[in-house]
Amino acid sequence: MTDVTETIRAEAPVAARPSSGPWRRAWHILKRDRATLVAAAVLLLIVLASLAAPLYAGYVAGTDPFRSNLSARIMLDGKRVKVMQASTEGLGLGVTPIGPTWGSQYLLGADTQGRDVAARLLYGGRNSLFIAAAATAICLCLAALVGISAGFFGGWVDNVLSRILDILWAFPVYLLAISLSIVLISNGIVIGPIEIGADSLALPIFIIGIIYVPYVARPLRGRVLALRESEFVLAARGLGIPSWRILLHDILPNVATMLIVFVPLMMGLNIITESSLSFLSIGVQAPDASWGTIIQDGQTLLYTRPLVALAPGIAIVLTVLSLNVLGDSLRDALDPRTKLA
Repeated sequence: MTDVTETIRAEAPVAARPSSGPWRRAWHILKRDRATLVAAAVLLLIVLASLAAPLYAGYVAGTDPFRSNLSARIMLDGKRVKVMQASTEGLGLGVTPIGPTWGSQYLLGADTQGRDVAARLLYGGRNSLFIAAAATAICLCLAALVGISAGFFGGWVDNVLSRILDILWAFPVYLLAISLSIVLISNGIVIGPIEIGADSLALPIFIIGIIYVPYVARPLRGRVLALRESEFVLAARGLGIPSWRILLHDILPNVATMLIVFVPLMMGLNIITESSLSFLSIGVQAPDASWGTIIQDGQTLLYTRPLVALAPGIAIVLTVLSLNVLGDSLRDALDPRTKLA
């Protein structure tokens, strides 16, 4: 029985039969694509810089990016100057944060609380990237479970899961995210002995991971429906191969490439969603920082210290652009119809 099954798989079309060949071929294509290499380098630099946030804050900037420093003073050009300087606009009332010093301290200036923007930018990048990665993992796992189950088993399983996806699909994605965020941040989540507070990063991870499930599960379901009717799967069924074995050896390897392509694309989308929620104060909560919260902090300084809001915005653009380039390159490289030049 096993020999017959292996013969059927060997005679299956190349596009449907899982093997290591497409992966090697995709790797060769990606290595020769300059845009992909540049995007990967930019993304790696952003990730490494964000991971080095504690080192930068502790040993370079020498500041606590989560504590107000309204009365702090620093050495600048041999002079001791205040971080919060007297305003020179209008009647000269109030104070204005120090601008970019381009030195070790307050490289990008300070925010309205006298905190180092560069240090907060790196810490915010850690949270934004972590939330996006964790939400992507949750989304893809749930979508794979739902989409593959609905497409492979069909019948009432497909009907029930498809209706659940339809309900989630009916809500505008940001409206659903905002509604869930407001409710969960107000009350938190309590599941038996497990209690998740409003300031936990688990809340935006859970919310963002849930709202995009239909957008991944539907294409997976369609792919599995097509595979279920393919010749090598029908032949395996006719030979009495157990469904779980067909699922593991024939279905999952053929949808793995689709899941891999979704990883960078979903991460980019999740970064934008997290930043939007945090900008509205219903994502990452103080004292934690994310790129969205830093943009919110800088919106009142757009005319005097625009870099406070522009710096995280540029970081978001570069990260999402790099992820989208990588996603497009992966899709083209893993597409069986792509020809190696």
